Amino acid sequence: MTGAEVAAQAELRQTVEELEAIRSRLSDLHERLPVSPEETAMLTGEAEMDFATEARSVIECVLADSLGPAIRDLAAVASYRPKGTGNGAQGT
Repeated sequence: MTGAEVAAQAELRQTVEELEAIRSRLSDLHERLPVSPEETAMLTGEAEMDFATEARSVIECVLADSLGPAIRDLAAVASYRPKGTGNGAQGT
């Protein structure tokens, strides 16, 4: 791997750490928000969502659908090591 590639992997590892800290902050915030007694009705559309329910719902989706997969994928590429010759790139 080139020096630029090694540096990019180091930066990716740092980014993963930062994203993990953000994930932790969002999880903590999610836990601090109160669960409405009407949450089930709100989530099924039978009642209008209050702030806490909306925020909890958005945080859950962001963690599961965006941040979790991003952390997983970035961590994988940050630890990627080419196998054999050609450094894993096609056409080289």
